[in-house]
Amino acid sequence: MEKLKLSIIKRLYFAKAQSIAELSAAVGKSVPNITNSINQLIDSDLVIQNGLAPSTGGRRAASFALNAKALPFILSVAIDQFYSSAVILDFANRPQTKILTEQILLQNEDAFIKICSLIAKTLQQVDQASVFVIGITLPGFVDGFEGLNNSFDKSSPFYKIRENIEKEFGIRTEVENDSTAIAIAEHNFGKGVDARDVLVVNLNWGVGLGMIIDNDLYRGHSGYAGEFSHIPLSDQAKLCSCGKKGCLEVEASLVAARDFANDMLKAGEESVLQATYLQQGYITGDELLAAANAGDQLAIKAVRRIGYMLGKGIATLIHIINPEKIIISGRGAKAKRVLLPEIQSALHEFAIPRLSKNTRLEFSDTANVQLLGGGCVAVANLDKLILKAINRIIN
Repeated sequence: MEKLKLSIIKRLYFAKAQSIAELSAAVGKSVPNITNSINQLIDSDLVIQNGLAPSTGGRRAASFALNAKALPFILSVAIDQFYSSAVILDFANRPQTKILTEQILLQNEDAFIKICSLIAKTLQQVDQASVFVIGITLPGFVDGFEGLNNSFDKSSPFYKIRENIEKEFGIRTEVENDSTAIAIAEHNFGKGVDARDVLVVNLNWGVGLGMIIDNDLYRGHSGYAGEFSHIPLSDQAKLCSCGKKGCLEVEASLVAARDFANDMLKAGEESVLQATYLQQGYITGDELLAAANAGDQLAIKAVRRIGYMLGKGIATLIHIINPEKIIISGRGAKAKRVLLPEIQSALHEFAIPRLSKNTRLEFSDTANVQLLGGGCVAVANLDKLILKAINRIIN
């Protein structure tokens, strides 16, 4: 019965309100069993009736939803190469605290200590006992099943990140690759809700990819499918962060756009960013995106350069996967107005029309999508151990 309750809680989190019949079809259990579990969850105040389901031609059935006010909280932590953010969410994905964001360089020796400090500051905003799981998303070869990030040396605290965070805070922790988590969030709550086969490009400091195939997350044989940024499409001799040359990332990431803009500013090219550059000695990726959206010609030029190469990479994805939809998500989605024409130009040049005409390209407007992804990862990994930890609520 506990396992069935868990399945129902997960389904209601990801699909929101559902009827008994819909839950039965989704979970694969009989209507009487679903009804019995729903009644128990209602008695525990974890599920509430949520009006009537849409009519299918007959009498409208009752629909049910999670009572987020009665469920414990999730602490979501979003880590990238330069910034980390944290927030506490409820089961309706509503923030219960302010989103705290700090500049933390992931390659620095003190990065783990600073991230722990960020988590501690976030926990201080609520009763820590109300937080039953931490969902952490970060770049790299993340093994969510083992709780490891294989992009780090075994001596690094980020290698056994799940174990080390659990030791630090005494709270169950789940970890996932950032692009994978973003794909899960977009598929369930964003632009991908209406697609069975959707590829989500995480345009950030690097270029990640999450793949949903036939409504399921595709991880590949060893769990690392989606290393889009390391497809060898670049003609530049610049060394990638992976140690190879020719990777898409060296021409299609926000770091590539930022570096190009900094080089042009150093050479004296006119831009509204010159004052910032002269004061700081550099500009950040966020400053570049803001300037591009405001119409600065240098910033537009820098962003356009990565858009064309990104479109070339997307053409490759269309040829291999033939997806229903491709979503540009992550930090770079803010530059839709500048990026879209360049991506479309590259698709016209490199993609076979018979394939590309059936793939929809969209830009995400999901707010704080990586933090949302952390919540999704935490809920997706609910198991009996978690259920026992909140047993006082369920039973």
